[in-house]
Amino acid sequence: MKTARVVVADDHQVVVQGLKAMLEGVAGITIVGEANDGVTAVAATERLRPDVLVVDMMMPGINGLEVARQVTRRCPGTSVVILSMHNNEGYVVEALRAGAKAYVLKGSDAEELITAVSEAIEGRRYLSRALSERAIEAYVERTQETVFDIADTLTEREREVLQMVAQGMSNTAMGKLMGISPRTAETHRSNMMRKLGLKNHMDVIRYAMQHGLITEG
Repeated sequence: MKTARVVVADDHQVVVQGLKAMLEGVAGITIVGEANDGVTAVAATERLRPDVLVVDMMMPGINGLEVARQVTRRCPGTSVVILSMHNNEGYVVEALRAGAKAYVLKGSDAEELITAVSEAIEGRRYLSRALSERAIEAYVERTQETVFDIADTLTEREREVLQMVAQGMSNTAMGKLMGISPRTAETHRSNMMRKLGLKNHMDVIRYAMQHGLITEG
């Protein structure tokens, strides 16, 4: 039996250690990497090419939705499992639309996370039991609705910068995290704000909150 390779990503190291301990005790699963922010999670996945990436919804830099979107595009052989505190339909639909195979609520028990990872390894979808009042097919159908979003015009870098600006990061800090110069980060920031029609930092924060990119507080 092939051993499934898994990367875990969460901005709290204690959570990362807990996830690793939980999954390493499962036969057929081995942890090959970890990350503490969204950009690093994507980079680790590209480098290690695991079977599954388990990632928190709200991560520094770029969140779990953007991580799922980038990993699905760059590493089609990796299935993404999103951990989230949000149990409303909007987040579930966006996660599936971003390419996630599984969506697990943070209040779930260890058995449910293990089931989600096991299903993702096999390429199957899984939603937390608390979300199963609606069939998975219904959520999938929602992801296929064609609704134009101006955010779809943003480049990958601009989407990353949007989230980082909303978190209050400077051009220098963004550049360091993304491996680009502060001036290039500023260019992405200006282009992003122009495309979205945002005038200042508060506009960016409001937009990010309305679209679930950051949470209040």
